[in-house]
Amino acid sequence: MIPRLTASAPADSLYLDFIAELQVRGFAGELSPSYADRTVLSTDNSIYQLLPQAVAFPKHVDDLALIARLAAEPRFKTLVLSPRGGGTGTNGQSLTDGLVVDVSRHMNRILEINVDERWVRVEAGVVKDQLNAALKPYGLFFAPELSTSNRATIGGMINTDASGQGSCLYGKTRDHVLELDTVLLGGTVWHSATLAEEELETIKRRGDKVGAVHRLLDAIQRDKAELIAERFPKLNRCLTGYDLAHIRDEACRFNLNNILCGAEGTLGFVAEAKLGVLPIPRASALVNVRYVTFDAALRDAQALMALHAASIETVDSKVLGLARQDIVWHGVREFFPDDATPAQGINLVEFLADSEAELEQTLAEVVGELDREGAAHGRCGHTVARGAAVARVWAMRKKSVGLLGNLKGGRRPIPFVEDTAVPPENLADYIAEFRALLDSRGVFYGMFGHVDAGVLHVRPAIDMKDPEQETLVREITDGVVALTKKYRGLLWGEHGKGVRSEFAPEFFGPLYPCLQEIKAAFDPNNQLNPGKIAAPAGSGLLKIDEVPTRGQHDRVIPIAVRERFDEALHCNGNGACYNFDPDDAMCPSFKGTRERRHSPKGRASLLREWLRQLSLAGFDPVAESARLRAGGALKGLVGKVRNTLAKRRGDADFSHEVMEAMQGCLACKSCVGQCPIKVDVPEFRAKFLELYYGRYLRPLKDHFIGSLESMLPLLARAPRLYNAAVASAAGRALMKKLNLVESPLLSGVNLEKELVRRGFALATPESIRRLAEADKARAVVVVQDAFTSYFETELVLDVFELLRELGFVPLLAPFRANGKPLHVHGFLGRFRKTASANVAMLKAFEAAGLPLVGIDPSMTLTYRAEYAKTLGVDTVPKVALLQEWLAERLDALPKRAEKSAQRFALLPHCTEKTNAPAAVADWQKLFAALGLELSVKPAGCCGMAGTYGHEADKRAMSEKIYQLSWAGIVAGRGDTALLATGYSCRCQTALVDGVELPHPAQALLYVLQRM
Repeated sequence: MIPRLTASAPADSLYLDFIAELQVRGFAGELSPSYADRTVLSTDNSIYQLLPQAVAFPKHVDDLALIARLAAEPRFKTLVLSPRGGGTGTNGQSLTDGLVVDVSRHMNRILEINVDERWVRVEAGVVKDQLNAALKPYGLFFAPELSTSNRATIGGMINTDASGQGSCLYGKTRDHVLELDTVLLGGTVWHSATLAEEELETIKRRGDKVGAVHRLLDAIQRDKAELIAERFPKLNRCLTGYDLAHIRDEACRFNLNNILCGAEGTLGFVAEAKLGVLPIPRASALVNVRYVTFDAALRDAQALMALHAASIETVDSKVLGLARQDIVWHGVREFFPDDATPAQGINLVEFLADSEAELEQTLAEVVGELDREGAAHGRCGHTVARGAAVARVWAMRKKSVGLLGNLKGGRRPIPFVEDTAVPPENLADYIAEFRALLDSRGVFYGMFGHVDAGVLHVRPAIDMKDPEQETLVREITDGVVALTKKYRGLLWGEHGKGVRSEFAPEFFGPLYPCLQEIKAAFDPNNQLNPGKIAAPAGSGLLKIDEVPTRGQHDRVIPIAVRERFDEALHCNGNGACYNFDPDDAMCPSFKGTRERRHSPKGRASLLREWLRQLSLAGFDPVAESARLRAGGALKGLVGKVRNTLAKRRGDADFSHEVMEAMQGCLACKSCVGQCPIKVDVPEFRAKFLELYYGRYLRPLKDHFIGSLESMLPLLARAPRLYNAAVASAAGRALMKKLNLVESPLLSGVNLEKELVRRGFALATPESIRRLAEADKARAVVVVQDAFTSYFETELVLDVFELLRELGFVPLLAPFRANGKPLHVHGFLGRFRKTASANVAMLKAFEAAGLPLVGIDPSMTLTYRAEYAKTLGVDTVPKVALLQEWLAERLDALPKRAEKSAQRFALLPHCTEKTNAPAAVADWQKLFAALGLELSVKPAGCCGMAGTYGHEADKRAMSEKIYQLSWAGIVAGRGDTALLATGYSCRCQTALVDGVELPHPAQALLYVLQRM
């Protein structure tokens, strides 16, 4: 059995004393020295990994002030702190081996929106898309764009002076920062804004840190003006942080915010910000231009900008090829048709206008120009996206970072030279040399970026677990530094400095001592995110090859173990699972808890560390999994009892911390569909549970749920007895003892008998032999699942009636356990046996030439996911979702002359929506073919997710998740007929709101019977 694991790096006593003192002094937020929280916050979206000593989650600015005040006391002067927002940095900006101060959990309120004056006040933890969602009803938006906008915080944007697509038009974050509230070391909360000369002189006379900072910066600006003008490049992506060139703005007003923006938390904690916002453009379109070479796409940018484009983004063929394999392609494929010669690059050219008419006039001129001179610029075609399609194309571009991380094998594209900036007119030549540098080392890479601003994101593929390949980080970086100098550019054009700060002295040259003075004035003991941007005299900066990396941690894990847990090991920290949007399926447990460990990234991080610790202990989890599957149910029982008793006594085991995170997963599989790396939490969670319960006793609830499918045929023989038992006081008490609540009731209808009574056939060898050729051509086998067959029998009957109305011959497959509940709870040996038995039966139908369809999305998609992984893709029969099969036979459906006035809206199951998005559109095709309109509601998770919402200790969180998205949709449905495809979703709406949502098949049947 797996060994007991204790934290390999317990928190330093200084930090334990610090958080204890914070609690004594009234800290209102949470403080955590837990190994799980520390592990999850030890990585960001960079290659680095630094384990913090503790984590603080401040609730408000007073908590930040308390941290800063206590840290300045002499006994804590060696303690270091680092602010953290969304954790999406690519250069380790928020990583620290000290105290992480995470403002994202609580400090995420939008405090004030002033529509007339076009500004907002927000706390630092507000997410960029969260802010824009709140501004949208007023026709306003916060302009700086970035690919991580659905999880990046405003505080993080300020700390890196973030910018992305559209920066030539809208500038960088600091261009929209009006005022800041910053907590300085010592506890002062300083409100900074542009200052007139008299105001500056008043502040300079102060005898405190604030006065000293203003005196120093004013002197630097006056005394070093010529040197600053000489050293700072004139680029759209000019320097971020400690920006000496903009101590005073264009109107010569002193502006401390231009020093703080981009300072990466090295000068203070940004608590609140007043931001300028802009009107949303009334009309927009994207012209998507395809090229014969990527070089042609780069060189064409200047000509395209001359067409008055708002922005130009570029993507190479490698990123485009990866997008074709992702869920995102479903929404954009029409704009990237296949050419005779596959496009090697694309430019996404954005045009904005004050009206649709003005936009169309511009587009007509642009398209005419593209048609006239296309071949001369290497163009091979173009399309135009309008309306909602624009957002879908931008979503594909935003996903570029993650898509590159989804390459197969150990070599994965990684960030370390990915945001260089050069004058746009130099970009093509610069990239040609950049590519030659990478090609000379045999490195695969992908490219995408902001071609209008001269910024291209280049991610070389390196296996950081290989010590020899790791040395390429230094070799390539040094080469790129030389290239940026040659082409008068910057190494850090967009994503901040972080660990790459080692190049700051070389870049700033004689001005670097000024940066050291600024750092010392704000932070005399070098406690705030030390080693980044500037270090006081006597202190050093971090170096790119001297900070621990994730690869160094992972290489401890044997290759066989890495391959076994591949679903977790390749998480690159891009943080797509931190998506703030309540109407997006990814990730319900994170949205409900706001705790990073309850996210796919958090769970993957914990599993990686768990495997590393097992490896250090000399334990082989792969061999143990095989042993557990070969052994009997009672094997090791005595040891499990002993270990479980020790657990109850409070014996520490890191496995318990991992288990706590795994138990919060709803197994909705949204991570699999939406994570660009395809991190599959339900898969590695099941593998973890199998091993964990090899050491500790399983709860009886798991055995009950795992066996329920097999027990249902027996229980269904006496449905009234079962229903009375589970509905009784004694039954409810027993269920609660098992940690179960709100058990669904059996329908009480014998499905097979009722179908025969209605004239339908069961799928048996005899009934299949008797089928006439004409009937066989129209026959389809409906594969049962336990939940619809026994708890929603009327739905199955309606599906049969629908298929008959549509002219098909449905047959019912004998009931066999699907096994999904076994997989969810980690009974992997039993799952394999169950799946193998089911496959044998279904293969026989397939061999007879009969198609197979399933009704419930979650259970049906198990065949192409868990079955395929366990048994092999080639051995698993094709079981289509009902609508997938029907959508291939639209021509055979009855035609409806008039459109119905009835409005329908669909709430798809999470697994269906994220893992089979085309199947959701298939429902719309079916409804349209029958003269009906069906809209698809953007919705998050309903919170039920199989058995999750039936577990007593999860019920409150289940309802909280439901309230985030579904509750409002159900309440606001009006006269629209709201439909749901998932059994668990229909259970949840009935349970919480008392609303019965029909399945879309039932809605179609209702309409057909009244045609």
